[in-house]
Amino acid sequence: MDSYDVIIIGAGHNGLTCASYLLKAGYSVLLLEKRSVPGGAATTEEAIPEEAPGFKFNLCAIDHEFIHLGPVVEELELHKYGLEYLFCDPIVFCPHPDGKYFLAHKSIEETCAEIGRYNARDAAKYRDFVGFWQQFINAAIPIFSAPPQSVIDIAGNYNISQLKDLFSVLGSPEKALDFARTMLSSAEDLLNEWFDEEFLKAPLARLASELGTPPSQKNLAVGAMMMTMRHHPGMARPKGGTGALVQALLNLIQAHGGVILTDQHVEKVLVDDGKAIGVRVANGKEYRANKGVISNIDAKRLFLHLMDAADVDDADSELRERLERRIVNNNETILKIDCALSEPLRFEHHNHRDEYLIGSVLIADSVKQVEIAHHDTTLGKIPDADPSMYVVVPTMLDPTMAPEGKHTLWIEFFAPYQIAGAEGTGLKGTGWTDELKHKVADRILDKLAEYSPNLKQSIIARRVESPAELGERLGALNGNYYHIDMTLEQMMFFRPLPELANYRTPIKGLFLTGAGTHPGGSISGLPGRNCARVFLYTQQPVSQTLTEAYKSLQSITNSVLKNP
Repeated sequence: MDSYDVIIIGAGHNGLTCASYLLKAGYSVLLLEKRSVPGGAATTEEAIPEEAPGFKFNLCAIDHEFIHLGPVVEELELHKYGLEYLFCDPIVFCPHPDGKYFLAHKSIEETCAEIGRYNARDAAKYRDFVGFWQQFINAAIPIFSAPPQSVIDIAGNYNISQLKDLFSVLGSPEKALDFARTMLSSAEDLLNEWFDEEFLKAPLARLASELGTPPSQKNLAVGAMMMTMRHHPGMARPKGGTGALVQALLNLIQAHGGVILTDQHVEKVLVDDGKAIGVRVANGKEYRANKGVISNIDAKRLFLHLMDAADVDDADSELRERLERRIVNNNETILKIDCALSEPLRFEHHNHRDEYLIGSVLIADSVKQVEIAHHDTTLGKIPDADPSMYVVVPTMLDPTMAPEGKHTLWIEFFAPYQIAGAEGTGLKGTGWTDELKHKVADRILDKLAEYSPNLKQSIIARRVESPAELGERLGALNGNYYHIDMTLEQMMFFRPLPELANYRTPIKGLFLTGAGTHPGGSISGLPGRNCARVFLYTQQPVSQTLTEAYKSLQSITNSVLKNP
């Protein structure tokens, strides 16, 4: 039996990040990935090689904001391993049916000037709106970058600037109550409170709904911060595609002696006397973990599918039922379309300029349209009568992803995993068939062509992935690429359950990371980093505590010296 200090199940970007920190700390690490390509939802692949050779596609994740809020890139020095980020500007373009359009630049002032062409009040309010969310984000970063139940870690992450922003948000009883009220409201409520113009509210609602819920969802006004992050720290993409982040992590892991095995489907976590001691893969081979097993897959699959019920029950007799019944997923996932294009989109009815395509293009005609896109999905309906979508032409920022003069098109369309009334049919009984996914894709492209009439004639080839296929490829339960929904009661010290929220589990030596742990989905690397820190603490609790206390004192001292 091959033996390593740590075995990580799944080589998504959080698993790779976790491995990088552990390798740098001197531990031997094995990563086991079920696909032939590591990276999980963060891959870039030549997905239509016969019809469109040389075109590279991001098969899931594309725009990176959260990773620039944390220290992962700098701490791991990923630039030394080939990572180069290209920042977008403009950051958002959203054409409106009446001929208006929302054009957002990285600069808040430039964005306000664009809004001011239509509504001076909304332009002034936008500046204040972004300012509020920027203070919130700055105050929250130290929480994102620490295990949610570690007071020392969280406190050590704060500097004077972040403490000031925290005080600005929560510094008096009135402010604290008003903030609580804001968090308990919905993105739609908040946008109506701040703005008048539909051409502005609709794209902001579309971005807020990237958390996977309708803009009317109470308790999720926090989604309204998504636009602010595009101003600061900014929205970027790795040169060469999202997979370039994965490649940099792979280069680091290989340089430090880590081992990554692909086409290795883990079937079982081996437990002996209440301790995780290794794993068994589909071909029967077993690998031993001397110090720990870390799961980069979601908690439900880990405990309900990869472990003996008796082992779980011996550790916590209520855990399996709580995982089965308490974790909530709302049936929403993604139908993904990738196209090879002979020319870029042209929004000829909206003062088209090629630079509009550098950031993301949102088809969000109204807040109501965005609401239907998410509400219907939850009910198992396909919201394709008047589709809303998230569109990117990656090659406008990074021409290296297609043959010279050609382009790629990336489309995200929210759709149900289980289609109502189609239970037991199609792939995995979800109702999704090849014929259906292409019919839906046709409707989506028809809608986009209303804004960009040259689209149809420019398509060289296309690839359509249904929600069922996406779930199968990613190994995502019910197609949920966030592992579990990003709703308030399933975030921070509730994610995925309170007893699992600090990356530890009731099984000794078994840890959790990935999108289903704090601080959640998207490209950040923070679940991997935070899990590595918790693991290191379990191995050297006294040393790690002293190290964190020293870092806390150093951070505060440096902040004071920089801010006299």
